[in-house]
Amino acid sequence: MSEELLINVSPMESRVAVLDNGVLSEIYIERHNKLGLVGNIYLGTVVRVLPGMQAAFVDIGQSRTAFLHVNDMQRPVTPPAPTKDVTNTSKLGSDSDINREDTNTALSALPAVTTSDMQSAQNLIQHRLHEGQRILVQVTKDQLGSKGARLTTNISLPSRYLVYLPSSTHIGISQRIDSEEERSRLKTELSALMQTVNLQGGVIARTAAERVPVDKLEEDIYYLLQLWRTVCARRQEMNHHQSSELIYQELSLPMRSIRDLVHADTEKVVVDNTQIYEQVRHFAKEFVPFVFDRIIHYTAEQPLFDVHRVEEDLRDALKRRVDLKSGGYLIIDQTEAMTTIDVNTGSFVSGRSLEDTVYKTNLEATHAIARQLRLRNLGGIIILDFIDMIEQEHKDDVLANLQTQLSQDYAKTNITQVSELGLVEMTRKRTRESLEQQLCEPCSTCQGRGFVKTAETVCFEIFREIMRCARTYNSPKKFTVVAHAAVIDLLLTSEADTVADLEYLLGRVITFEVENLYTQEQYDIVLD
Repeated sequence: MSEELLINVSPMESRVAVLDNGVLSEIYIERHNKLGLVGNIYLGTVVRVLPGMQAAFVDIGQSRTAFLHVNDMQRPVTPPAPTKDVTNTSKLGSDSDINREDTNTALSALPAVTTSDMQSAQNLIQHRLHEGQRILVQVTKDQLGSKGARLTTNISLPSRYLVYLPSSTHIGISQRIDSEEERSRLKTELSALMQTVNLQGGVIARTAAERVPVDKLEEDIYYLLQLWRTVCARRQEMNHHQSSELIYQELSLPMRSIRDLVHADTEKVVVDNTQIYEQVRHFAKEFVPFVFDRIIHYTAEQPLFDVHRVEEDLRDALKRRVDLKSGGYLIIDQTEAMTTIDVNTGSFVSGRSLEDTVYKTNLEATHAIARQLRLRNLGGIIILDFIDMIEQEHKDDVLANLQTQLSQDYAKTNITQVSELGLVEMTRKRTRESLEQQLCEPCSTCQGRGFVKTAETVCFEIFREIMRCARTYNSPKKFTVVAHAAVIDLLLTSEADTVADLEYLLGRVITFEVENLYTQEQYDIVLD
């Protein structure tokens, strides 16, 4: 598999496209006036403590207060736990705009607050936090819709090869490193390095650390040590301020993409902005030297994303319908509660039988579904409505193929078996807004419903409103209906007889006026 990174930078935003064998698989967008918060460290102020939820709302200087649950807080100080490998830690996924599965794996290795712990008074949030308290927190999830950011007090600082965890005592290895010999080498060398520099806390080797020489790991250790000292010094400085303050800000999107996305299979990184090109080269030379010679400055006249059809793929990613090569198609509907994906055969009829056609369509759909989940960054509960299959072997093959395709996804996914109705329930870790939420807003006409009332329905509403006004107000001698052109046309043609009957019944004149700025559902009744 060959992979390319395309970095497009404009005065308004930065965009990074990941191409697998020339096909867009992921897109990351960062608006310069709306930077993501994930990874940022704040000295926040506790606004409210909720004992019933074992949570607190923390002001970090954003438009909405952020949410901190007791399970995301550091444990009270206890005797050091023995060093533990995180081999058996479940796979976790994207924790920011860029892949941070290694950070999440490390965090999952931290001791969690169990039910028995919760019974201890010292672990209850009301005994650990109080209103007005200053607290060092890190954002793990961006603001999503009406929900504020999600916080943790278990700080993590990533570098190219390592993630430093000041509140942990674990030395862990990313589960994506399979070789036991390599895992053992990394643990031994990291333990020795941390003792040498007297680095307190825990550390995890990221996937990129595989077969990396010890001198490179040592450079990362020193970098993380200096970074943590800077964070601590800034915290001490900010303690004298009353307002919530940003202590540490994550790297910009282009730099994060170089740190987190490039790997041995990355053939090239193409940048279309001169200033960012120089910054990326400088960053890569210091932290990711193997990709330095693969960074290319794009200077052609035609826009970079147009050359690689990224803009076209982005437009398609905002559509409900996704066409399959065979003639089948998917219908993707995203709601606040869940996302549904419906698989249809469409015009595909090349199978030997109906069952064979359905089976082949479902198999092809698994590839498209996995790609669309990553491309659109769909998260939360996802319902997959495959076409009903009769043979159990076909159901098993479709599910196995779906799991294989999703194994390439950096985000954590959980999949259930195919139900009798052909439905598959799954979840995908969500830490940031989906592509649709980033680029779109609810329709001002339908308010996000996806449909509007017919002109006939609005006409009948107008008739009822006129009758209501006639009973309520005795003085009007005339009613003027102000509405959209399509509604007025219907009132003057198909509904003309009804209007005449209503005038006779009420003994009042009804006139009409077109307002081009109104939507089809809007209207006013003016009393004269």
